[in-house]
Amino acid sequence: MSIVAGVDFGTLSVRVSIFDSVKGRLGAGAGEYPLFRTPEDPDHATQSHADHMAALATATQRAIENAGVDGHAIEAIALDTTGSSVIPVDAHLDPIDDYYLWCDHRAWREAAEITAAAHAAHLEAIDWCGGIYSSEWGFAKLLHWLRHNPDKRARFATALEHCDMVAAVLCGVTDPALASRSICAMGHKWMWNSALGGLPPEDFLTGLDPTLAGVRAQLGGRYATSDQIAGHLSEEWAARLGLRAGIPIPTGAFDAHWDAIGAGVRIGDVVNVVGTSTCIMAISSPNPDKPSLIPGVCGVVQGSIHPGYTGIEAGLSATGDIFEAIARRAATSVAELSKGLERYRAGETGLLRLTWDNGDRTVLVNPELSGITLGWRLTTTAQDELFAAIEGTAFHTRVILERMEEHGVPVRRIINGGGIPQKNAVLNQVYANVMGKPILVPKGDVTSLGSAIFAFMAAGAFPTIEAAQDQLCPGFLTIEPEPVQAATSQQLFALYRKLYFAFGQRASSGAEIGDVLPELRRIAAQARGGN
Repeated sequence: MSIVAGVDFGTLSVRVSIFDSVKGRLGAGAGEYPLFRTPEDPDHATQSHADHMAALATATQRAIENAGVDGHAIEAIALDTTGSSVIPVDAHLDPIDDYYLWCDHRAWREAAEITAAAHAAHLEAIDWCGGIYSSEWGFAKLLHWLRHNPDKRARFATALEHCDMVAAVLCGVTDPALASRSICAMGHKWMWNSALGGLPPEDFLTGLDPTLAGVRAQLGGRYATSDQIAGHLSEEWAARLGLRAGIPIPTGAFDAHWDAIGAGVRIGDVVNVVGTSTCIMAISSPNPDKPSLIPGVCGVVQGSIHPGYTGIEAGLSATGDIFEAIARRAATSVAELSKGLERYRAGETGLLRLTWDNGDRTVLVNPELSGITLGWRLTTTAQDELFAAIEGTAFHTRVILERMEEHGVPVRRIINGGGIPQKNAVLNQVYANVMGKPILVPKGDVTSLGSAIFAFMAAGAFPTIEAAQDQLCPGFLTIEPEPVQAATSQQLFALYRKLYFAFGQRASSGAEIGDVLPELRRIAAQARGGN
């Protein structure tokens, strides 16, 4: 029997769970931290490293108390975080600025420049990002920060993903060169590819912007999969967390990657981690030469998600965020607005919702898009819009799954993981109707279970990840499509798919409407006096 701690950093809070290798989850605790946005720039989203670490200490202490265990009995701790959430640090690993959170889209211009330069240079790495670089990813965020903080450039030693920064701090690492870097993070968001020599070459980066001179070398360190140890818990942080010094900490990963592990992902499964945004995860057997490319899918990386397989990541830039925004505009809560949604039938609202409120992550990879709701009438209610938004996220997810299937990724089972499916039966039923396939929902909460599985692996408690999943994953509830509703959903999906590509691409056929949303975005930014 082993006891470990699994840590999951979300967008607004960190959750720490204590797991027993036989009994499962013993208890959990959470700590919150603020998200900083500004009315002057809706693309701005940052967080403080100090706030994160204070919340981690609080959450760990609460989890130990809730579990009723001695913190010194915990044999390992593993951490996942949001991403790409990037922090610039100095030579001592002290933060120079706040995190550019995953949902910070200020770098959309930099992302477009990287995409154009990569294609002009025939940079093969861009193909492994789906062909388009995103403002949610590392190099775009770092370039934006460097351009807008020239006075801080001299102090800059490197940039770290949140999962790597937290692990380094807990291990007492103060030299950036000694920090372990997650292949999950660097492969999916920084164009790192071992077969292509790691990061993009120096001449490409300096050609993009001389500000990036030397950055490639500064992003050094030990690139590792999550079955490798990042270090061991320092005396200082052991005291702050209430744990035993010296316990192992594996290399971290993104929350969605480990949520997929916690949901029991196997070959042929797609896991929709539905929360603030949606991450869509799958694994495939490593190709002895190369895994298959998937246009518009933001990452195909060997060793991510599961260290023994090729990880595939796609997603929606906003899901729960959209539901919250609809409720906020109606001066109510999502829970209150959801009452009675189970009575809605597919298509009855007359609305069709393109859920681009935070841009498009996959398959268009276009941060310049904004949400569209078509079909408004004088009698339309906020509850109608919420139901249409749920349908819209399902339609968008189907677009992504079809793209994956077209390029050789089997979709035999669809698992709705993450927090929202645990408490929103309507969403699961809508997804089943839209997909025309059963939706599997974990019978229990799997948040931070993926982290715990990797902590167990670091402690040597299980021989394989699959053995840990067999012991700890809770099994599934199955939601079948409703034939009549599913038939209507297929009609709606045909309309959605047509508009998705027409509005979402500049070179769309027919009327030139692909420019409308980017132009609205530019005009709004100009009117605000911003960039």
